[in-house]
Amino acid sequence: MKKLHKWHQTRLGLLVFGLAELAVAYGWVSLAIDRGNFLYYLLSLIFLIGSLQNLFKLIGKLINGGRKS
Repeated sequence: MKKLHKWHQTRLGLLVFGLAELAVAYGWVSLAIDRGNFLYYLLSLIFLIGSLQNLFKLIGKLINGGRKS
């Protein structure tokens, strides 16, 4: 788990996790629209927020060059 967490903090890890969560969110949105289930809408929102969080962290790393302030 520590290796996965460490890799998740890299640029490639953030990109992969962001895109994967975006794909999962798309699947849940598709099911939510098809079936009209509130739980599916909630799950799609959770995964969308997670993907946006990863992608914004990636953008921050790209802009700052990975430096910590």
